[in-house]
This record gives sequence, C-alpha cells and structure tokens, in this order.
Amino acid sequence: MVAMHQRKPWLWGPLSLLGLGLAVTTIVLDQVHKWWMLGVFDIQNKGRVAVLPFLDLEFVKNTGVSYGLFLQNTRQGQWILAGFAALAVCAMAVWLARGVTSKLVATSLGLIMGGAASNAVDRLSLGGVADFFSLHAFGFYWYVFNIADVAIVAGVIGLVYDSLLASRKDASKDI
Repeated sequence: MVAMHQRKPWLWGPLSLLGLGLAVTTIVLDQVHKWWMLGVFDIQNKGRVAVLPFLDLEFVKNTGVSYGLFLQNTRQGQWILAGFAALAVCAMAVWLARGVTSKLVATSLGLIMGGAASNAVDRLSLGGVADFFSLHAFGFYWYVFNIADVAIVAGVIGLVYDSLLASRKDASKDI
C-alpha cells in the first residue's frame, strides 16, 4: 500500500475560525462605529469635539496609507490601495490556514486582516479611510485613527511579541 502524503490545507487550518472570526468582528465593529459617527453623530459637521484633555473626536478622511503617506486622491488610486489591502488579507489568510499553531498569532492575524479589510471598505465606499480619534498633549497632535487602525497596531504588537517569545525559546535551547 502506498503511503498518502498529508497535505496542508490551503484555506482552512486549526486556528482559522479564531482568526477569521476576529477579522469579521473587527470589520463589523469598525464599520458600525463609522456608520454611527458619520450617519448619526454627524461628526463631519461638528468639527473637533473634546472628549478628554488628551482625546478629541474629529473627522479626517485619509486618502493615503499610515500617517497620510502615498496620498491617492483619485478613485483609481483608492482602488489600488484597496487591492493591495485585499492581497495582504489573502496572504495572511493562507498563512493562518497553513502554518499557525499559536492562538496569539491567529488572534494577531485576525485583527490585522479585519482592520485592513475594513479600511479597504472605506476606500471603496468613501474614497478614503474615515478616521475619528485624535490624541494630543502639550500642543502636539498625533495622527487621527479609527478602530481598524487600533486592531492593526494590536495585531502587529502581538506578532512582534510572539516572535520575541519564539526567539527567546530558541535561544534557551542552545544553552
């Protein structure tokens, strides 16, 4: 009898449900928040709204990527950025299905995928990413961000933390 080779699945792995579930949850939370801020709270007509001494709400449409880099003021440019996000999300979904055995990595990938996909939805529906949270202190204002951006940053921090844990475990094996 010929031995069958066990092939890794392309689209589903042991932690795919966790990662994809978090991605969908992130998209829903971010899009509902944006709908509320724009459609109900009407932030675009209120200007800056002080919430805390270091936090304001204001509407900024970011037509670039992080920190306003690579501004794309045309519809075609927004489609290109959304397409890049879609490719990145697909690559992370394959990574999630084929090689992830850590819940931290699956969670991190889910947050990044959800944030990237939600911001891509904005690009296609609004012509740029809707941002609302403005952090500031002592007269310095940092970038304005949204829930999707928070998810992406949390996901990246999780991946960095996991890589540091993995390298630390590998280093202890060498001793």
